[in-house]
Amino acid sequence: MNLKSFSKQAPACLQLIRSTGGSVPPAVAIGVLAVVASFFVSVGSIAQVSASKTKETKWKLVWRDEFNGPKGSAVDQSKWVFDLGAKTWGNEELESYTNRPENVAIQDGNLVIQARQENYTGSDGIKVNYTSARLKTLGKFSQTYGRFEARIKVPFGQGMWPAFWMLGDNIEKAQWPDCGEIDIMENIGKEPSIAHGSIHGPGYSGSDGIEARYTLPANRRFADDFHIFAVEWEPNTIRFYVDDELYVTRTPADLPAGRKWVFNHPFFLILNVAVGGGWPGNPDSTTVFPQTMLVDYVRVYQRIGK
Repeated sequence: MNLKSFSKQAPACLQLIRSTGGSVPPAVAIGVLAVVASFFVSVGSIAQVSASKTKETKWKLVWRDEFNGPKGSAVDQSKWVFDLGAKTWGNEELESYTNRPENVAIQDGNLVIQARQENYTGSDGIKVNYTSARLKTLGKFSQTYGRFEARIKVPFGQGMWPAFWMLGDNIEKAQWPDCGEIDIMENIGKEPSIAHGSIHGPGYSGSDGIEARYTLPANRRFADDFHIFAVEWEPNTIRFYVDDELYVTRTPADLPAGRKWVFNHPFFLILNVAVGGGWPGNPDSTTVFPQTMLVDYVRVYQRIGK
């Protein structure tokens, strides 16, 4: 019980004292209630601290980007590199990814990735009607196992496709999907209340990926507020979370018969906002541009002990 909920019960408690003929003065009764309420608040605070300490003793923070640079500053290039150009990226996307400040910058303690509708020709010579940004830690940071999380506010609108995900850092040698893919969060504009978490590998990739959904209650939209998206990845286990709520656990038992579990080597991180594609569909007359994904932080932990 917290102080707010306890205060709602105080009038009823006083009425009970009166109805039983008790001789306790109201001022004294109120004082007693205040002490009890304070006790409950203290217990709640202790529980919260205890939970925080439990997380601290379970995980060690090993990599982070809090995006706290000056307003309008560039992304930290010691941590991130850019994918550039208008290749379809295997998904029939419509955008050209750039590293321009119009598409990606630091502002008010957030990474800002902005998808824009504009006539643009990239360095690859391909003309497009949309621009956006795609960042990755390939060559800068990768890790096998741990907790990978980000606090994100996604964009909204038909054709929007924001994502926070990982690929095996052996992708150039093994190629996709044999390198493995872990999608920590994907959201598509036509499903504003749903976050998708999935794994992809040889024989279970693309539309055949092993996917699960987390749906916000009461028709709330992910675009309306920040949410924490995370996976906890261990040997033969990947757990998916939204706001620290576990919604699915994946193991080799989930794979199609005879398929290989390819999640036992280092992976790197990716943040991007795609526009259009076979899954979300293309923007239409209802889609308002620009659309923005805000990333408050990205943090990576290693497990301490067992």
